[in-house]
Amino acid sequence: MISVEDWAEIRRLSRAEGVPIKAIARRLGVARNTVRAALTSDNPPRYVRIPAGSALDRFEPEIRRQLDVDALMPATVIARNIGWTGSLTVLKDRLRAIRPEYKGVDPVDKVVYQPGGVSQWDLWFPDVAIPVGFGQERRLPVLAATSAYSRTRASVMIPSRMAGDILCGMWELILRAGKVTRTIVWDREAGIGGSGRPTVEAASFVGALSAELKLAPPRDPEFKGMVERNNRFLETSFLPGRSFGSPADFNTQMTDWWSTVGNRQRVRSIHARPIDLWGDDLAAMIPLPATSPVVGLRNRTRLARDYHVRLDCNDYSVDPRAIGRWVDVEADLETVTIKLGGKIAGHHARCWAKEQTITDATHLELARYLRVEYWAAQRAREQPRRHDDGTRVALRALADYDQLFQVNFDKTG
Repeated sequence: MISVEDWAEIRRLSRAEGVPIKAIARRLGVARNTVRAALTSDNPPRYVRIPAGSALDRFEPEIRRQLDVDALMPATVIARNIGWTGSLTVLKDRLRAIRPEYKGVDPVDKVVYQPGGVSQWDLWFPDVAIPVGFGQERRLPVLAATSAYSRTRASVMIPSRMAGDILCGMWELILRAGKVTRTIVWDREAGIGGSGRPTVEAASFVGALSAELKLAPPRDPEFKGMVERNNRFLETSFLPGRSFGSPADFNTQMTDWWSTVGNRQRVRSIHARPIDLWGDDLAAMIPLPATSPVVGLRNRTRLARDYHVRLDCNDYSVDPRAIGRWVDVEADLETVTIKLGGKIAGHHARCWAKEQTITDATHLELARYLRVEYWAAQRAREQPRRHDDGTRVALRALADYDQLFQVNFDKTG
């Protein structure tokens, strides 16, 4: 086979200079038939390697029979059923090529996003330990959101992946925007819809916003690929070279970075910067409701004698006068509030560390006073009764009174 350069030279000599075929063949040292073939071919010569046979070829009919039975049969099972003892990688490559003929393909249309239409949400777990007080450091989740039309991104670190904390983070980011998209897309995060159906908390939240919640199909990361890519963007562009003194410091740095860097970089897929499209996106979103949705961690419990309630592995003190009564515990990302009959019986800053006891000094002092008062009353009850003149009141056995009044309650008598 001649080279592309010889093919081009043959065509130039013949068509541009009128050199005869015999002379071209002699000049280039090729056969006259080669010259003729080059002149009749409109495409340059290209080497095509004839594929060598594979030891797996003779097994293909049996492989197809296995796929007829079960299109999703694992490669290891097929290898055992057909007696294949060669490389499992070779078998997997062959299955990758022919399996779609049996299980079908699931094409998706290219989506054109409209302003204010869709936002994608996800949890990102940065590999960085954040100081949270009490000598502890924790790797905490970050709630990330991306508006599909403008590609505007926002994120906030939260203390846990429980539904209440996730919804708190969502509400904080939505409040920053001032509006919400008509559709909210999530994967099957346990606090949002791990079973494939929205949790009660998530359904109540989006219902209060008048928005729609869409959960991604199982094992389909492309369903919310924008926010997934932005998580990688944070890992490679935001994290390197930074240090953080607290979750609040992390959130401050991240918010500043989005506003000054992240949302000002040109996005290749939309040929624009998110900040340039944000105005149109925001104008088409849904206004926020007059009443805030219910978010945060909530619990109702009977207050034990130690006058502390447990929330996210930490204990918070309550007014000890509420011992034995039902109290309502409410927590957002920053505070923990305990109420008794609608009145505040305890209020604390949220602790992001673990296994800590947070006690209000007022509750501690009140508990000490109530304890002294209680035991004083106990000792008073244990003192013998006395008459007004100070003489001790005599206490007699009940049997003495039975004998005095000649009463016999013994049924056998």
